[in-house]
Amino acid sequence: MRNPFDRLQGKNCTLAQTISLVVFMGGLAYASVPFYDWFCRVTGFGGATDVAEYAPDDVLDQTITIRFDSSLEKGMPWTFKPEVRTMEIRIGETGLAFYEAHNPTDRPIAGSASYNVTPYQAGGFFSKIDCFCFEEQLLLPGQTVMMPVTFFVDPEIVDDREGKYIHTITLGYTFYEIDLPQDEQQANLAVEGGTSLN
Repeated sequence: MRNPFDRLQGKNCTLAQTISLVVFMGGLAYASVPFYDWFCRVTGFGGATDVAEYAPDDVLDQTITIRFDSSLEKGMPWTFKPEVRTMEIRIGETGLAFYEAHNPTDRPIAGSASYNVTPYQAGGFFSKIDCFCFEEQLLLPGQTVMMPVTFFVDPEIVDDREGKYIHTITLGYTFYEIDLPQDEQQANLAVEGGTSLN
């Protein structure tokens, strides 16, 4: 006959393994966004762009068209759009574009944006100097903000085997809702509590 102690020990082992698996999966989920961002930057996967402090001195006469795209994750109540849909710039020249975000609701909403560049081969030649992506953006009720993107297209694109055939690059952003900052959550709770008392 099996010892009851052995049975209890087996259940504890199974429970410990299950808890370990849940903690491990939670850790993977938490790390997935920064890991994916790092992976894309290193490999260029998904049209990940380069990041630079300033544009090169070499500006070519050859131009390239930049298209700006925007989307919202399902359930994100903001409106979000580029100020202009297309822009033609010289290769190597610093470009400046703006995206407009608006919170039409009666509550503060925090958001963060991910991005992609197409065609994917252009990602390594499209460099951002300043960008709002992966940064927390908090919009109060009815607030509208203009968010800048400063960028350039590396002149090396014209010597690349595939890059030299690229005449249009699309930069797209997708905004998704994130948790409010702690102080904003507390302020909301205080307002809701005050409202319910009236």
